[in-house]
Amino acid sequence: MFRTSAAALPAHLGDAPEDYARLGIEPHAIKPFEDGARTDGAPGTYEWWYFDAHLDDGAKLVVVFFTKEFTDLGKPLSPRVQIDLTLPDGTALAELAELDPAAYSASTEFCDVRIGDNVFTGNLHDYEIRARSGDLAVDVRLTGQVPSWRPETGYWLYGEHGEHHFAWLPSVPQGKAEVTYSVGGKSTTASGVGYHDHNWGNELMLKLMHHWYWARGAAGPYSVIASYITAEKKYGYTTFPVFMLARDGKLIADEAAKVTFEELGRYTDTDTGKPVANVTRYTYTDGDERYVVTFTRHSDLMGVKFIDELKGPKKAAAKLAGFDGTYQRFAGELRIEHYQGAQLVDSHTDDALWELMYFGKALA
Repeated sequence: MFRTSAAALPAHLGDAPEDYARLGIEPHAIKPFEDGARTDGAPGTYEWWYFDAHLDDGAKLVVVFFTKEFTDLGKPLSPRVQIDLTLPDGTALAELAELDPAAYSASTEFCDVRIGDNVFTGNLHDYEIRARSGDLAVDVRLTGQVPSWRPETGYWLYGEHGEHHFAWLPSVPQGKAEVTYSVGGKSTTASGVGYHDHNWGNELMLKLMHHWYWARGAAGPYSVIASYITAEKKYGYTTFPVFMLARDGKLIADEAAKVTFEELGRYTDTDTGKPVANVTRYTYTDGDERYVVTFTRHSDLMGVKFIDELKGPKKAAAKLAGFDGTYQRFAGELRIEHYQGAQLVDSHTDDALWELMYFGKALA
């Protein structure tokens, strides 16, 4: 971790004994309640449960259950279910269901979220996800192949007293996904590689984070989660690398201090105006041993300007404030290479999904 200005407020990943004690969790021992509801949906909080999969027939699926729109923390509980499906021929379909708060329930003991007839439930290993909106419907069975993991506490703490937080739990870093997806009543069943994580917090992310890359994937015997977070100017543009690498379902590398991050082939996206790297690379070095994880962009699955999602006075206020936050999701190749010294021990490639969330103004 570093800060660019002595005047910047502190930001850090909670990793001290007092952080674990305050949060009521243990190092390296994730309990089912951590994937249960961690907020009540009240104003000043947000929370979501996320699933994605790339399937053997070429389809790509993302399902997210939200307590509310995460850019509007002032809202009371406003549950929503989002489905994004990219068909094997590249056709992208998206649906968003917004339901009454009375339709929402969530257990605090384990993951069991209900929004109307939509269900997201599981126990850190086996999950069932059912969602329907408009012409899209999905039915998912997810079985974990890599144990639940989090970087230290999974809480990034901001401010002099760590009063603001962003929390993240990769409940299923990699799993087998069995999916039936339906478009206009026509159903297709396929299997593939899936992922589930859980996020929550008590401050607008755009006030804490300037931008981040986040990626996950599997290639050969390896599975990886990798992210690079840059905090807002107020927090000195502090950077946080995040890295988890497993082989044959067992964790082999996750110390952030051993990770370097590179952006290669940068260009300015014409729609969002944000700088995007065609290639993002994470290198994990431990003595003479080195793992190089490279994501190479082949296509864009989604590009969203958050201001386009706003309406009325909020949209006008955002324009006046110059807010131009964006979200982009990419598909491409994941390559994982293992070196001993200068010698390449093994190398594997496969398809992967990753994202770039950009809240702040583009940095030079």
